[in-house]
Amino acid sequence: MASYIFRRLLLMIPTILGIMIINFVVIQFVPGGPVERMIAQLQGHNVGATARFSGGGSDMAMEATPQAAGQSSKYRGAQGLDPEFVAELEKLYGFDKPAYVRFGTMLVNYLHFDLGESYYRDIGVLPLVLEKMPVSISLGLWSTLIIYLISIPLGIKKAVKDGQAFDVWSSAAVFIGYAIPSFMFAIMLIIVFAGGRYFDWFPLRGLVSENWQEMSFPQLALDYMWHMALPVCAMVISGFASLTMLTKNSFMDEINKQYVLTARAKGLSEKRVLYGHIFRNAMLIVIAGFPSAFMHIFFTGALLIEVIFSLDGLGLLGYESVINRDYPVVLGTLYIFALMGLVMTLVRDIVYVMVDPRIDFEGRRV
Repeated sequence: MASYIFRRLLLMIPTILGIMIINFVVIQFVPGGPVERMIAQLQGHNVGATARFSGGGSDMAMEATPQAAGQSSKYRGAQGLDPEFVAELEKLYGFDKPAYVRFGTMLVNYLHFDLGESYYRDIGVLPLVLEKMPVSISLGLWSTLIIYLISIPLGIKKAVKDGQAFDVWSSAAVFIGYAIPSFMFAIMLIIVFAGGRYFDWFPLRGLVSENWQEMSFPQLALDYMWHMALPVCAMVISGFASLTMLTKNSFMDEINKQYVLTARAKGLSEKRVLYGHIFRNAMLIVIAGFPSAFMHIFFTGALLIEVIFSLDGLGLLGYESVINRDYPVVLGTLYIFALMGLVMTLVRDIVYVMVDPRIDFEGRRV
């Protein structure tokens, strides 16, 4: 197992490198970069980002007075601006160097987890990610745990009652949950329960109330649960369907195997057969898939939910960074996400071995 882990760790290097190369190249061709946004802001256009020059905008605007009218520029909206001023902006954001030099410098810094500084926030990318991460981890962890607590018993029940009335009507509920995206269900919850149209029972935004510093610990815990109820519910509804069917199909495959028939022939009770023999083998794929399921919810599911409910986590941070063309934050968070995803994939394989020691990765080629 140790040699397999070592090979997987070595494989992470080209994988992360490929991910970063692709995204770095894509970013180079995205219009409306930080230099263009700064030029638009200095010319009085609302670009929706808070730049570093916001405190001294008048001075910069005076510097940016047209001195080279009619001269072409590679930046949209920069025609007529002093080329030296545009060059200063390029130097500020690091665009005065060739792309391959910027990429190489970025990789060297990333090896030391120096992810740079945000263009529009007075903070480094790594502290910013660490600041937002607890919100996303909290949302993903609670959602994943509740999904497992619902899906596993429901999947087992559906396997035992296969073809009966319970299996039929529960399948209808599962398929409805599978068909409704999490963001659509979140909007429905807001309309019904968050003052959208009918009831005003739950808060619309935030993780805690504004007066949370004045609350005792029990009050703070209840306030936290009150704010998390709708976001977690929206993610659970869309996430439990696939795991439920996976659990059911896994149990169905095991129920008809020879060792189950032998256990029943020995006179063991159905409960003993189900939980003493079938459960461990059937739950192998379900339990071992927990790390990857958590990462899937953490990466993809939480993005729109955080935006809809204004939860200040990594999903909302990533969305705002893409909109504002905050490239250090975009690439830095992508690096952290890729690294965590690869590590959790390795953890999944280790969990496979812990659940079922018969699995041997030593002889497996990566």
